[in-house]
Amino acid sequence: MREPRQVGSVIPSSRYLERRILDASELTHVRRVVELGPGTGGTTRTFLQNLGQDARLLSIELSPHFHELLGDIADPRFINHLGSAENLAEILASHRLDKADVVISGIPFSKMPADVGTRVARAVNDNLAEGGRFIAYQFRSDVARITDPIMGPHDSCILELRNIPPMRVYRWCKTAAG
Repeated sequence: MREPRQVGSVIPSSRYLERRILDASELTHVRRVVELGPGTGGTTRTFLQNLGQDARLLSIELSPHFHELLGDIADPRFINHLGSAENLAEILASHRLDKADVVISGIPFSKMPADVGTRVARAVNDNLAEGGRFIAYQFRSDVARITDPIMGPHDSCILELRNIPPMRVYRWCKTAAG
């Protein structure tokens, strides 16, 4: 409620939505995960529970308030970064991380200016490893309209009705040509 333009929903993600995100991202088999817009950290904690012991989770949060809330996560695999997803390359480099195997985004593309959304989608594409996946959970389709021209058509979109509000989980897979 404190920062309504920074969140897609004021209600935390349901366990059903979290399961859809986990299924789409296949986190148990990856080493570098980036979470854009972790908010209060509910999904972040779920991701950490499903990551391998040698994996890293970099969360990038634009809001100082939300960034501070994530400070209580004491997991050596977790990196809490205050910044903009537009600067993904610089942020990865600052933490000595290679391209991401998976990028998961809960940032509300429907609430950001189109040029910012385009820069975020390009940053994701440019910093995603070959064969990597971009997962975005959204209640509107703006993310597909913005990302499809950059990464190609999304390969799946599943609606999770057991979430308030209902959310779509989009997935793009980066190919050698992507």
